[in-house]
Amino acid sequence: MDLVLQIWGGSFYLINKILLALSEGRTGTSKKNLKLSAWLIYILGVPAWVIILLSGQHWIAASIEAGATPAMLLGLYNAYHDNKKPNKIFNNIVTVFTFSSLIFGLLYSINYHSGIASFSQILEIVMMLGFLLGSNYLARGNNIGWLFFMLMNLSTAVLMLLQDKPILMVQQLISLCFVIYGYNKARPKQR
Repeated sequence: MDLVLQIWGGSFYLINKILLALSEGRTGTSKKNLKLSAWLIYILGVPAWVIILLSGQHWIAASIEAGATPAMLLGLYNAYHDNKKPNKIFNNIVTVFTFSSLIFGLLYSINYHSGIASFSQILEIVMMLGFLLGSNYLARGNNIGWLFFMLMNLSTAVLMLLQDKPILMVQQLISLCFVIYGYNKARPKQR
């Protein structure tokens, strides 16, 4: 079962990064369709990651994966509307839901482990910050999110190495290559 979850979660997240990165070099309908597909694929990979993280007692990472699903829905919404129809209510709901989930996971982890007691908790916090900030920035069309995804990919790869999840570790490192590609393609647009 663990192998199936690694393949499921890893492949869906990798496909998400590939599609997001490829969308940066496109315009019009092609860009929109790639972004829509990327956000949808990511959402479909969330359950596998949540199960894997909960089974390893990674409360912070699991809560942020589950809690950031609304940010993925926001990314889907914004991609559909080409970032031209911001929805303040949806943005606020996403922010509240994501940060509430983050606080819950962090407090639960601190309570469960009697503090920040392990290197894996620190990795989870770094992963969480990279994921949260990266997802939120990219969902809103701000390319600085790619930098935070780099941080997330590196910390997640180390966490998966420590948890003996080689498929997910390799997936994170491959994802990092596509994140770097996406960032390089997006960078000239923000100058």
